Amino acid sequence: MTLQTPNPLVQILPETAPFSEEQRSWLNGFFAGLLSLDNAGVKALSAEENAAVMGQTEDDGAPWHDPAMDLSERMKLAEGKPLPRKLFAAMAQQDCGQCGYVCETYSAAIASGAEGRLNLCAPGGKDTLRQVKALIEVSGAEPAAEPANAAPAGPVGRSRENPALATFLSRRKLNGEGSEKETWHVEFDLSECGLDYIVGDAFGIVAQNDPRLADAVIALLGARPDAVVNGKTLREALVSDVALGPAPDALFQLISYVTGGETRAKAKRLAAGEDPDGDLDRLDVLGCLHKFGHAKLSAEAFVEALDPLQPRLYSISSSCIATPGRISLTVDTVRYKIGTRPRWGVASTFLGERVQPGDKVPVYVQRAHGFGLPATPQTPVIMCGPGTGVAPFRAFLHDRRATKAPGKNWLFFGHQRRASDFFYEDELTAMKEEGVLTNLTLAWSRDGSEKIYVQDRMRERGAELFAWLEEGAHFYVCGDAKRMAKDVERAMVDVVAQHGKRSADEAVAYVAALRKVGRYQADVY
Repeated sequence: MTLQTPNPLVQILPETAPFSEEQRSWLNGFFAGLLSLDNAGVKALSAEENAAVMGQTEDDGAPWHDPAMDLSERMKLAEGKPLPRKLFAAMAQQDCGQCGYVCETYSAAIASGAEGRLNLCAPGGKDTLRQVKALIEVSGAEPAAEPANAAPAGPVGRSRENPALATFLSRRKLNGEGSEKETWHVEFDLSECGLDYIVGDAFGIVAQNDPRLADAVIALLGARPDAVVNGKTLREALVSDVALGPAPDALFQLISYVTGGETRAKAKRLAAGEDPDGDLDRLDVLGCLHKFGHAKLSAEAFVEALDPLQPRLYSISSSCIATPGRISLTVDTVRYKIGTRPRWGVASTFLGERVQPGDKVPVYVQRAHGFGLPATPQTPVIMCGPGTGVAPFRAFLHDRRATKAPGKNWLFFGHQRRASDFFYEDELTAMKEEGVLTNLTLAWSRDGSEKIYVQDRMRERGAELFAWLEEGAHFYVCGDAKRMAKDVERAMVDVVAQHGKRSADEAVAYVAALRKVGRYQADVY
């Protein structure tokens, strides 16, 4: 195998530099930040945080840095490590940037006391928050105070703390009749706020809760919607400021303070992460109020007990070069039921039904962390993105077409049914006919008696796939971290073993080498 020179947006220091993996990772990020490369929008570390990362010279890497691994497994691998590494293992391992950091730097910031917000890991949710709190408590470290009225961080529209206002333009449904999904192509106008981006970046949406849910919460709380809380009405705070998803431990604790007897005991057990009645999965904020209907909570104390409403990040599905001043997303609307109650994804239903053309929405661009097109336009790219995972690869293709990049492009796309779930069919077909797309390989899991997935197509086209890798192609995967991304990685190992005539261990090492030099990149969630 011949490995090409690493993408300079991913790695700056040579592998031969006399640093540990953590030191090299930090220094690459530091220099990339100085050069305004791939870490723009990811917070720089302070001297204390630097020491927290750079001091790990005895560490043998981060074997827990795998989003498909259970939290308990990750914590077992981190046993005996210093606090920053244990905190790192407690994160969701997606490096999604929703917290404003990546997993490792967020952990270092907490450990150093520079970051007092312990609940920013959106993918990790309550499990990560509980584990982080437990680690801080056991270590005896003093959590940093959360700064009040902190000044906005960085330029407008470049961080979650300082969003810009973009104009919502339109939504267009991508599914045909008979689809089991509800997926939208969503567009914003960036011309007024002046934001730009590069393909591979993510777009942060500061969404609002469904007002119907806020009204239901107010009714169960027994409060007035116009009650003033922190300078806003209660209804405004519930719509715009606080999360109404899974009930936080602090809400259970609050209920335990104002109740007694068995009710108090149950609330305390729920606050400790237990599930005394087997209904924890149904206890969002509304469900919690219903369960503890006799608890008398003041509006102010109630809002104080809730977590802040977090922004949501989406992969960008457009190219700023191809469509300057505009940005598009590919969004699955999340709707499901727990028991008899419907639940709605906050940002996905905001984008899918509530925001209207002309509305101004707070947004920001999150620079990609090690996910982007090769620096050399001649380099072939292989993209694997089923469902909404196609989003960044639509962006890649529009960018490569706009810049007339000569490198070959191969897209693996899959979904349930071709007739109703072939997103961007006209565009992709046209790109295939133009020669922008060298290969378009499709997989449909509900069109026949046998379910076919993208990883199956990879194995079927294994000889050609391996030949592209040997030519220096970069490989990308976008989608579900727990299942699809792992299945794709296994398929890649199988392809290398079979067509590269390597042992299983050698094939694993081959794929690891691709990842190490930035030729195997994942955008997972």
